[in-house]
Amino acid sequence: MRHMSIQEQHLKEYPVVIELPVVWGEMDSFGHVNNIFYFRYFESARLAYFHEIGYLKFVEEHGLGPILASTNCVFKRALTYPDKIYVGTRVPEMSKDRFPMHYRIVSEKLQGVAAEGEGLIVSYNYRQSQKAPIPDEIRQAIQKLEKRVF
Repeated sequence: MRHMSIQEQHLKEYPVVIELPVVWGEMDSFGHVNNIFYFRYFESARLAYFHEIGYLKFVEEHGLGPILASTNCVFKRALTYPDKIYVGTRVPEMSKDRFPMHYRIVSEKLQGVAAEGEGLIVSYNYRQSQKAPIPDEIRQAIQKLEKRVF
């Protein structure tokens, strides 16, 4: 019987997964990774997702792109150096001008979920400084990546 990888066990619902090292400089005086770095991990995964769907190129060409309206994190287990983590990102739903992104951080050392979080992404017209509907091209790219229609 084949052993499931840590990613298969905990990240199968996340279409974009990045791998990151936990580095010594992320530790705080309490001997674990400082909470601010979890948000940086989420940011790296969010940008990988946006790259995957062409959102970063789209904002360059059209001035319409994502802006983070809010974010949160639920810390489940403390990360420590050294470790390798996997950060998964998914979009579970979309409305006219916004969508939540769900994040999950899985630790190789801990063999499980270290944290989960969410960010609310709003479609934003950077040229007019106001929110805008999610562009159809981006909506379709998200649906294709998520393998479902919203």
